[in-house]
Amino acid sequence: MSELAVQKNTETSFASPVLKWAGGKGMLLPQLSPKLPNKLRCGAIKKYIEPFVGGGAVFFDISNSYYFEEAYLFDINPELVILYNVIKNNVLELIDELERLQISYFSSTDRKEFYYQMRDEYNSFDKKIDANNYSLSFIRRAALTVFLNRTCFNGLFRVNSKGLFNVPMGSYKNPRILDRENLIAVSKALSKATILQADFAKALDFADNNTFIYYDPPYRPLKDSSFTTYAVETFDDNEQIRLKDVFEQAHKLGALQMLSNSDPTNLGPDPFFDDLYHNYNIYRILAKRLINANSDGRGEIREILITNYGV
Repeated sequence: MSELAVQKNTETSFASPVLKWAGGKGMLLPQLSPKLPNKLRCGAIKKYIEPFVGGGAVFFDISNSYYFEEAYLFDINPELVILYNVIKNNVLELIDELERLQISYFSSTDRKEFYYQMRDEYNSFDKKIDANNYSLSFIRRAALTVFLNRTCFNGLFRVNSKGLFNVPMGSYKNPRILDRENLIAVSKALSKATILQADFAKALDFADNNTFIYYDPPYRPLKDSSFTTYAVETFDDNEQIRLKDVFEQAHKLGALQMLSNSDPTNLGPDPFFDDLYHNYNIYRILAKRLINANSDGRGEIREILITNYGV
C-alpha cells in the first residue's frame, strides 16, 4: 500500500452531516475516535460498512480522516437513502433546488404557511417507493428532506404510523437551508459508497477480514418514551438480539466491529447488553441528550460501546 494510503486525509474540504439527527454521534466523536481499530489507522481496512447510517457523523468523520476503498451504507428510512444517493449523483441539481427553496422561504410573507405547504408536498410522495430504484424525480424529495429538517422543530425526523412526517415548524429566525460547500464535500465522500435501503443483516453480504463495521441502531429505551419513531418500524429486544447474531456472524467472517447503544444500568441493575455481548469488549462513555422536549433532560448519561477488538 502506498504512503498516501496510510496517512490521514489532509484536504481542507471536510464533510459533515447534512441533517440534524436524533441520536447523531457528532458530540461523541472525540470519545469514539480513540477506540477505532488500529487496522483502520494504518490503512489496512479496505471496506467500511454502516448498517444504520442515520445522520452519518461517524462515516463522514472516518472519511475525512482515513483511507478505505469502498463503503456500504444502509438504512431502513427511504428518505435518507434517497437524500444520500441524490447528493452522490446529482449534488449540483440538489443545490439549485435548495437555493430556490431558501429564496422562497426567506421571501415569503408567511413562512409558517410556506413550511406546512412544503410538508404537505413531502407527505404526498409515495411512502412505499423502492428507494433503491434511483430516479431524477428524487431531487425535489431530497431537497424537501433538507428543507424540513432545517426549519422544523428541533431538527427532528419523526413520522406517524402512516409514515407521514408530522413535526411542526421550528422557531429559527435564520435557518441555514443551503450549505453548498458541505454538500459538495459530502458528495465526494459518498462517491465511494453504495447506499441502500436495507436491513442491517445486509452487512453480512459484504463483510470480510478487511472490513470495519460501525453499528448505531435505534437505542434500547431506558424508560417508556413518547418519542421512539424515526421510522414506522419498531426495534425491540428481539431486534437487539438479532443484531447481536449479525455481530457474531460478522465476527466469524473476520470483520472488525464497533456498536453503540444505551446503557440500561443508568436506571439500576439491568445486564441486558452485558449479558448479550459478554464475549466482547464493553466500554461506558458519557453522552449528552440534545433532543428532549424538557431542557432539564439534556444532561449527561452513560452509553455503551462494544467492540470485537482491543484498543
